[in-house]
Amino acid sequence: MDTTDHLEVVKKRKKKIPTEVSIFLVLVGIAVLFEILGWIVRGDSFLMNPQRLLIMILQMSIIGIIAIGVTQVIITGGIDLSSGSVLALTAMVTASFAQQSDYLRAVYPALTDLPWVLPLLAGLLIGALAGLINGALIAFAMIPPFIATLGMMVSARGMARAYTDGQPVSMLTDQFTWIGSGANPVIIFLAVAVLFHIALKYTRYGKYTYAIGANPQAARVSGINVRRHLIMVYAIAGLLAGLAGVVASARAGTGQAGMGLMYELDAIAAAVIGGTSLAGGVGRIAGTVIGALILGVMLSGFTFLGVDAYYQDIVKGAIIIAAVVIDQTRQRRRLKAAA
Repeated sequence: MDTTDHLEVVKKRKKKIPTEVSIFLVLVGIAVLFEILGWIVRGDSFLMNPQRLLIMILQMSIIGIIAIGVTQVIITGGIDLSSGSVLALTAMVTASFAQQSDYLRAVYPALTDLPWVLPLLAGLLIGALAGLINGALIAFAMIPPFIATLGMMVSARGMARAYTDGQPVSMLTDQFTWIGSGANPVIIFLAVAVLFHIALKYTRYGKYTYAIGANPQAARVSGINVRRHLIMVYAIAGLLAGLAGVVASARAGTGQAGMGLMYELDAIAAAVIGGTSLAGGVGRIAGTVIGALILGVMLSGFTFLGVDAYYQDIVKGAIIIAAVVIDQTRQRRRLKAAA
């Protein structure tokens, strides 16, 4: 290949459509498909119902908050299966510090009517602590991320149930439930997304995160404290799961041990659908946000069409597998291009 041909190849690569744009086009295509099916099957519009779209976005905002943390973990080459259970534990603890004083069955009668910021901080602390334990087990005990976070998933769910012997925590203050009211969950989700988009793209934290995912040994040789950074990434993922627990309990007005069930898989699905590679080193927050929206549109669309929940899970699983297959194909192409 001469110089001219080489330059043409380089130009074509530069003109390649960004992954996020391709994923966004998929989102638009799915939404249009449900709109067409809506008129055919139900004689009604899917997209022209603001209430349905608002409920969909509110539901996915909580999973989206978790997915932002999970995305960073996957970029390092790890995985986090504990986020849904951490959400449940956080929701229980947070709600117990946000109860009204006139509730006779308060978990802590002497700690009622607290300012909303104290339950929020308690939730963030519980989530961060769970993430720190995950990170320490992975970085120092050298336990594979799958096993470490699987153990936390089971333990945190058990602690959530044991916290009040399986009883829900109710009668929360208006100050606290305001966090989950209206469009606040969406605002929190977008704020978190913007914050970590900037952190991954423009800071040393992001540079180290991608470097560890691409090649941990090379990152270590270049002077990056890999263990410390992994603990930080998992702590952030735990903190965001804790934040999701706060928002979930505030939105529902209660804390329940069954909250967040299977949310960790939805968060991983959102990240993978959004272009984050399970091999590590590749992924963007913008893609994860779009991936979460794709999941939300699909679930809302299936519900709108009256598709049984069991079939929805089957389709969701198929989409996750398809996203992984696409990711593996991309990885093979990169390896061939590098060779």
